[in-house]
Amino acid sequence: MKISTEIDSIALHVGEEKAVELVAKTGFDAWDFSMFQMCEKKNGILVPTNHPTAQGNYLAFARKLKQIGLDNGIICNQGHAPFPSSLKSIGWLKRAIECIAEAGGEILVIHPMNNGTPKENAEMYFELLPFAKEHNVKIATENMWNWSKFLKHSKFAACATPKSFNAHLDAVNDDYFVACLDIGHAEMKGSRTNAPEMIRALGKRLKALHIHDNDKLNDSHQLPFSMNIDFVAVVKALKEIGYDGYFTLEASSYLEKFSKDNVTMGVEDLKNAAQKLADMFEEEN
Repeated sequence: MKISTEIDSIALHVGEEKAVELVAKTGFDAWDFSMFQMCEKKNGILVPTNHPTAQGNYLAFARKLKQIGLDNGIICNQGHAPFPSSLKSIGWLKRAIECIAEAGGEILVIHPMNNGTPKENAEMYFELLPFAKEHNVKIATENMWNWSKFLKHSKFAACATPKSFNAHLDAVNDDYFVACLDIGHAEMKGSRTNAPEMIRALGKRLKALHIHDNDKLNDSHQLPFSMNIDFVAVVKALKEIGYDGYFTLEASSYLEKFSKDNVTMGVEDLKNAAQKLADMFEEEN
């Protein structure tokens, strides 16, 4: 089982180029091209930032990151498009598809619209799929959540339950449209499910993961094994379905307590947690 991690939280300390190198040197097999810095949300739409992915030379930037990875013995396995997603964001989502293809990744996670129906979200994905196929990139949708101020915990959003997730996959019904399960989202109070149940319900449709820990209430995005999620049960379910993708961390809040000078220690913690999960998977009967 190969391991990967998102680079956005590392890049906030040292930049993407150094982040890819650091991920390699700590022992990961791959890196996740997080493109959250490409855009920012204003008045409900995505507008460009000053980040290289938003500039005219964005493909050269993606190629450079790919080469840094290859020079250090790792590849890009997947990426994450900017969000929120909508038909209004199509141009930026297509740019993210170009970037992940240029970086060598096979899967790009594109959030569904939180409050969209399977039919409404399918319309957005149908708009993107021909372009994704041209670039040999699979689009992965992800289980989302909304927050209830009244209940003080999460509430339903697109793909949040096995029924909704499979309904979204059925609405598109394309080999280039797959599932990315966010383990933390599935374990939040109010999700009406849990990660093992979601894994078993998705089965062979599950091709990517966002792995992180939480207190089963908030979307904490913390280091696996540091909070309350039962990763023994998660790994057991993944083994049962014959999961053959990467173990990709999205513990993006963990590095907030580290500085630029000691961020390497934090990345090593991430690697050790990911490797523990991979070893558990290999040892599971």
